[in-house]
This record gives sequence, C-alpha cells and structure tokens, in this order.
Amino acid sequence: MGIISFLKGAGSKLFGKSEEEKEQEKAAKIISHIKGYGFEVGNLNVTVDDESVVLSGSVDTLLNKNKIIVIAGNVEGISKVEDRLTVVAPVKEADAIPVEAAEPEKQFYTVVPGDSLSRIARQVYGNANKYPVIFEANKPMLKHPDKIYPGQVLVIPPIG
Repeated sequence: MGIISFLKGAGSKLFGKSEEEKEQEKAAKIISHIKGYGFEVGNLNVTVDDESVVLSGSVDTLLNKNKIIVIAGNVEGISKVEDRLTVVAPVKEADAIPVEAAEPEKQFYTVVPGDSLSRIARQVYGNANKYPVIFEANKPMLKHPDKIYPGQVLVIPPIG
C-alpha cells in the first residue's frame, strides 16, 4: 500500500476538457478503463478527488495490482494514486490453504524523454537485452516495446 505519483498531464485522455466533470463520472471512467484491459478486481472501488485517485478492492497477484495502479495513474489529469488494493492469495484445492504470496514488491519507473525499454533495462538491470521483461510486465498497457512516452509510469519487475 502507498501513494504513487504520476505526471498529471501525461497519459490516456479519459476525461473531458471541462473541469466541472464530477468525480463520480471520472471514477466510473477509470473503472471502465481498468476493466477494458481485462483485469478483474473484487469489490473495485475508485474515488477521485481533483487529480488524486484512491483504489481499493482485491486482486489475485501483486503483478496485477501494480498494473492496475499504473493503468489508473497513467491517465491525463491524474497525478497521484493511493493504493488500498489487497492481494488475495489463491487457494490450493487439495487442502484449502492459501498459497503464500512469494512474489516480491515491484518497483515503478517514470519514463523520461529519450528513454527506451532497452535503456531502462540497462539502467535497472545492467543489461539492455532484458527489455522484454519490462515489456511483458506492462502488457496489456503496452502494445509495442517502442511505444512509450515521457511521464508514463511502468512496472519494473525483479529478475530472477
């Protein structure tokens, strides 16, 4: 949990030009935007206050949680996402005991002018050829490895 910062002027253009658009309408658009990527969030609740979004609900994996945060934050007009999402570990059918969440925390990276996924991979992993790891972690938001933009926030998974 925590607050993740985003660039207010960068991202998907979901909101109308009018500043008078109600927060409920903005929240509904963000929910639709998240679901448009195929993510299912149990009891998804989105509240918008000016340029801040609060996300709550439950997701199946930490990776999906981070992708949902990035989807909500990479919207034009949003500069901050407060994460109140919880990861609900899957249950083994045989013994009905929750599987431990062994996946470590992910980190986030804000794209700057001149960045490419290979440049980011070289910076965070020490190897430019690891860019597919970043690309895969950011699917379906990224459709092509060359289609990133300044201000976009990406999930940077650990490599093992």
